[in-house]
Amino acid sequence: MGAAKHKGRSGATGPSQRQLRAAELVRHALVGVMARGEFRDPALLDVLITVGEVRASPDLRHMHVFVAPMGGGDPAGLAEALNRAAPFLRGRLAGEIELRNVPALHFLADTSYAAAQRIDAALAAPEVARDLGPKIEDTP
Repeated sequence: MGAAKHKGRSGATGPSQRQLRAAELVRHALVGVMARGEFRDPALLDVLITVGEVRASPDLRHMHVFVAPMGGGDPAGLAEALNRAAPFLRGRLAGEIELRNVPALHFLADTSYAAAQRIDAALAAPEVARDLGPKIEDTP
């Protein structure tokens, strides 16, 4: 009679809608937990944390959380400190999210902000700005 209604994910690229929704749910809850600042680790006291992205594993049991200190700083050191606090954060998440299993959290340094700053600095350089300006033949 015909083809199957649903194609398998073997050719699919990227996360599923379920993974994206779960990751965003965890990101939102983590931001709230971190904003309360209930950390005991001195490396996390008085640090404003940016959670750039959360990526969920296909089974939703693991979440990779990309973090950076707001206003600059050492994202690798921050990720290391948050990995030490991961069991505490996972416990706090249990009361905040509605997932069957509370995922294990793995914190990674988010270097995308530093890369964006390097690109901005390169574009602001006089040599580049001169080349990006309007051309003489483009002006009326």
